[in-house]
This record gives sequence, structure tokens and C-alpha cells, in this order.
Amino acid sequence: MAARPVDYLLIGGGVAAAACAETLRAEGADGSIVVVGREEDPPYERPVLSKGYLAGSSDRADALWKPVSWWDEQDVELLARKSVMKIDADERVAKLPGGDELSFSKVLLATGANVRRLRVEGTDNDGIHYLRAFGNADAIRADASAADRVVVVGGSWLGCEVAATMAALGHQVSLVMLESVCCENHLGPEVGGFVHHLLAERGVDIHPRSEVARFEGSSEGRVERVVLSDDSAVDAGCVVIGAGVVPDVLLARSAGLDVGKTGGFACSSSLETSLPGVYAAGDAAEYDSPLHGRPARVEHFEVAVEHGRTAARAMLGRGVVHEVVPYFWSDLSDWATLEYVGIEAGSPVVRGSIDDGDFTAVYVDDDGRVVGAATAGRSDDLEAAKKLIVERATPDGAALADERTDLGAL
Repeated sequence: MAARPVDYLLIGGGVAAAACAETLRAEGADGSIVVVGREEDPPYERPVLSKGYLAGSSDRADALWKPVSWWDEQDVELLARKSVMKIDADERVAKLPGGDELSFSKVLLATGANVRRLRVEGTDNDGIHYLRAFGNADAIRADASAADRVVVVGGSWLGCEVAATMAALGHQVSLVMLESVCCENHLGPEVGGFVHHLLAERGVDIHPRSEVARFEGSSEGRVERVVLSDDSAVDAGCVVIGAGVVPDVLLARSAGLDVGKTGGFACSSSLETSLPGVYAAGDAAEYDSPLHGRPARVEHFEVAVEHGRTAARAMLGRGVVHEVVPYFWSDLSDWATLEYVGIEAGSPVVRGSIDDGDFTAVYVDDDGRVVGAATAGRSDDLEAAKKLIVERATPDGAALADERTDLGAL
């Protein structure tokens, strides 16, 4: 059977591929566009999985990137529950299950990431979950409703969001993490302490600097305890593991593409991989960032969207480079919203009060250059922070910390 020709093949059923398809059509692409994704649902906004959808306050339709009708209206073919098994880069052919083949002119690899599995004894017990798709959230909500205590493993964004959502629903929640304070690896100990105290004040039982040794279950095979490396134990009727993610680069390796230092697809500043006409976007894209002066890979929903838009313009020959300042937000139930711009690096200079939950932390590197900013309650500061990042500004530290100094004026 001859391969079916496709002008733009977008591999991955997430928002990076969806944003690429949208931008291709919006900017004049009239060729065929095919999106191939493993999930049964059309592309959706994944952050709701640990927030509103997990809480039961929103449904699947609310999370969709575009209404179901949009795909036909824009003449974009969506192949759900399909995986590209292999790419022949020389022949420019993608092989699907069942022997189907798609020959492409240009291709986007937006394969995202897979959850990092915890390799300890007892993970085969019922009631132990990872969160990456709607079905996972459904199973967690069902198990949690019958559990005396929910244990969340992992102190990063996902773990803290799940802990907050479960606690807000009235569950007894324990959070087990390797970090000293919540989100320490992303925000540093000072700002991470804000998240830590917020969860603790609302009843989350936090176990810092704790490693899971094993899970113990009942005779029926359902999890009952999380045993830590110091031999202490936490009772558990439901466990959610948030141990991070691993870029899905299997296609890259099989196609002979270069893989970067952080494990993602190695890309140019225009998101083109080591093979001409093959682009990457989303969690698995590691690109030469003209903004940050080094290879960057950022695993956030909004970043995936902007990657998709840049890749589309590059496919259309617009001569673009990816210079969008990364943006991220995190809702901890309805207790607080944290927003972040830039890359997660540097030391924070705090304006306002972390204790009062009204602050902006501006992150600077060893040379004093602004590389990021996190804020709670001060969204307006982010626009000024983005300009400082773009301008590679090195403001005076004392002036930066002084709230009497207008951030925009720096």
C-alpha cells in the first residue's frame, strides 16, 4: 500500500500540535494537516487534571483546546488513539500501526513526556496512581473517595497541586517528598517555603527529606502503607505519585535525530531538529534559546502552546526564532495562585512579603542578570519582569528589592 501524502504531519495529541495546526491555518497554510495523537480525547489543557477536573468542578469539554467541531471547520484531520511507530527520515515516511504510512513534507514532533515511574517494591498494589490523562484523574477521584488518607509522593508542582486539591475536598492528605520544602527545585527554598507553609496551614501532613522505600498492601492487594527509608510509615488508602516526567524521544532515536543534554530533541532556535523539515515542540523540545543564551527545555502548558506557534511559522518559512518568555501558573486550590515567567534558575530578590502571600521574587543569575520572576498577588509585575528578561537587564540589587522603586523603570 502506497503511503498517503500529507503536507504537515503533527505527531502528538497535545496543545503543542493543536497550536501548530491553528497557526498554520491562520497564517495561510492551505495544504493538508494531519494530527496524530495517542489519547482518545482531542487536544486539551492538561493543567486542569490536577486542579478543577480532579476536584470534579469541571468536565472534559471544559478542558478542550478547541471545540470538537473546530477540526472539521479548519480542515485539520485528527487521528486519535493512534501512535506513530517509526519515522523514516530519508524517505520522509511515518509508519502507523496496522501498516498504514503517511509521507510528509514537514513534520512536527510534539510527543510530550512520560511519567517517571517509581522503582520500589509494592508499586503493583491497587490504589497507586500516576496523573497524566483524564482517565488517571477519574481513577484517583474514585479511590480517594473511599480512602481514609491520600498520600502524594513528590514535592514539585504536580504533587503540591494534587495535595491542595485533595485537601480542599476534605480528604486527609500526606505529602512525602525528597525536597526540604515544597517546590524547592523550581522556586528555591525561600519562595518554595510559601507553598510549603500554605499546604501545612491547611492540614496537609508534610514529610520533607523523605524517600519511599516500599509500598505495603492488604491481602487483597490494595495499598495500605507507604514505608519510608527511615522505616517510618504513613497509612494510605490512595497514593498519587508525582516523580516528574521523562521526555518521549523514542521517535527521535529511531529516526537518528540528535538528543540534547537534558534528554529532549536537540533543536535550533527556530525549533528545527538536526534533520531539515523536522521540527519539535513541547515538553520534549530542547532548543537553542537566544533569550537565555543556552539550550532550554521547559515543561509547561503555556510553553508548549508558544512552541507550536513558533514551529508553524518556521514551517511556513517565516524565518522566526523562539524568543517567547516562558510563562507558567499554578493554582493551589482556591488558596493562592502563583505565576512565573522566565527560566527556573538564579537567586531570588524579594519585593513584598512572602509571609503575607503578597510578593514578587525576581530571580537573578551570578552576573546579576534577571532570568525569571515568581509572584503571588502581583500579576502586574510580570510584564515589567518579562521586559527585564528580554533586555538581559542587570539592575542594581538594592533598587530591585526596594518596593519604592518602580519595577518597570529598572
